[in-house]
Amino acid sequence: MCGIVGVVGNDNTTKILLNGLEKLEYRGYDSAGIYVNNEKGKDFLVKEVGKISQLEKEVGPEVQGEMGIGHTRWATHGQPTVENAHPHYSQDNRFYLVHNGVLTNYAELKEKYLSDFKFVSQTDTEVAVQLVDYFATKENMDAESAFRKALSLLEGSYAFAMVDREQPDRIFVAKNKSPLLIGLGDGFNVICSDAMAMLESTHKFVEIHDGEVVILKKDNVSITTLDGKAVQRDPYTVNLDASDISKGTYANYMLKEIDEQPATMRKISSHYFDGKDIKVDQKMLKDVSEADRLYIVAAGTSYNAALVGKDIFENLADVPVDVELASEFGYHMPKLSQKPFFIFLSQSGETADSRQVLVRVNELGYHSLTMTNVPNSTLSREATYTMELLAGPEIAVASTKAYTANIAVEAVLAKAMGEYKGVQLAKDFDLQGQLSLAANAIQTIVDEKDRFEKIAHDYLAGKKDAFYIGRGIDYALSLEASLKLKEISYIHAEGFAAGELKHGTISLIEKGVPVFAYVNDGIGAAHTRGNIQEVEARGGHVLVISSKKYAQEGDQVVLPSIDEMISPIVSVVPAQLIAYYAALERGNDVDKPRNLAKSVTVE
Repeated sequence: MCGIVGVVGNDNTTKILLNGLEKLEYRGYDSAGIYVNNEKGKDFLVKEVGKISQLEKEVGPEVQGEMGIGHTRWATHGQPTVENAHPHYSQDNRFYLVHNGVLTNYAELKEKYLSDFKFVSQTDTEVAVQLVDYFATKENMDAESAFRKALSLLEGSYAFAMVDREQPDRIFVAKNKSPLLIGLGDGFNVICSDAMAMLESTHKFVEIHDGEVVILKKDNVSITTLDGKAVQRDPYTVNLDASDISKGTYANYMLKEIDEQPATMRKISSHYFDGKDIKVDQKMLKDVSEADRLYIVAAGTSYNAALVGKDIFENLADVPVDVELASEFGYHMPKLSQKPFFIFLSQSGETADSRQVLVRVNELGYHSLTMTNVPNSTLSREATYTMELLAGPEIAVASTKAYTANIAVEAVLAKAMGEYKGVQLAKDFDLQGQLSLAANAIQTIVDEKDRFEKIAHDYLAGKKDAFYIGRGIDYALSLEASLKLKEISYIHAEGFAAGELKHGTISLIEKGVPVFAYVNDGIGAAHTRGNIQEVEARGGHVLVISSKKYAQEGDQVVLPSIDEMISPIVSVVPAQLIAYYAALERGNDVDKPRNLAKSVTVE
């Protein structure tokens, strides 16, 4: 998780570093730090616990230079303290290093090489920088050779940016599994974990692949493999404006991104349809349509979107689908079908657990597709095919528009597959019209924010527990709805198949416990109504969220009807708003909930 920035050759290095860290704060925000060198013998190290705003208060006007590195942390090894904050430095203060990732053999290396070194932190990162220093001092290596030697011994995941005080005109960079990019400026160059961090400085970026070493200077970028072979790679342009990642008139990103969902639906429709025809890669369509089973691999909100996608693919494309948690699948791969096809869902395209699975899938020679919101991300590059979610930058840790975009893009592919295979249901399914209805329905909901603010207060003020229930597609939806509530309001929330209540969960229902019941699934609607009565009989405080087609008198929230298969695109929005206002009422930071980071780039 964590975020890295670096600059070489710019008089405004400190400002660029701090602005970049602010843009990367979604990746980690328990501590932060910068190292700046003016290349004339004066340098500065500033670290602080807490968010970037706390670091900015500690950076005085004298902290200026032409080169520097910065880091915002999500703790893995060691608690959030100034000592554990990055950049870390060698015991002789020669080398400064920032790191994203987890080193799995740091303890062994520490014992073998560094028993005489004095450590000031509890991090695996400090072992890396001390190891470089060991090879530079004990084995009389130059900085680059010492850096490469250390890299050859380190195991695990890393994105490194290192500075040598004796060569303040360059930054040493390397990566394995964790994301890192080069940015090409005018007379200067930068590095960053995410292009969004540097859009005010450049729109031209170069990928760094695993096992590569980069020497970054203001007028030169050298990329080589770990064994020294030169690498040539063309830059690509990121077509985003810095304003795309600003909050604008919104108080926070999450509400902005909830409001952007109607536009996202329209953008997906416009991009993937040409009149009535679907525009997708025809080679990909052939490969995926010939599969005897789809394996959708994901984590978190993307996993919940995959559960909805399973129903869509099985109905429209007439293909069996397994939905797998990436963190489990990577270590416990089940017996696969004869001709599998793998679909990876990831907002960031950098999810470490999913990438571990993709590496294995590639080794086995199977074809794959990544659906992601970030083109040129690791999962996008390494999969056989990519489909973009087109949701635009999503900054808030709690995903909203990426969830609904994922479902919409899954539906695009499922319909294309069904038409390719001659499935009549797919031919008859007016997805373009349904996405238009979904956009209008979401707009109706977000225009009634005051209503959902009141619901959040009436049902959740002072509560410690809450439940979402539903059947069929509504069960999949309940899992996402409960996740939204728990991750930003810190209310213990769970999603359950409504019929499972009587198999144990109903013992948790007592007077005043809030229960949000979804009724959008036609087959299970009547049965869910029975479960609602069971909850009410035990004193539960029930809110029914139903589509107009299945609504009854007394339902508190009635939504415009769209096809049940993609109904979560609409019915999740009340849950997003309820979670948002519940968190706001409790004084929580809705964009940066505690202990969470947006992009999970470590296993």
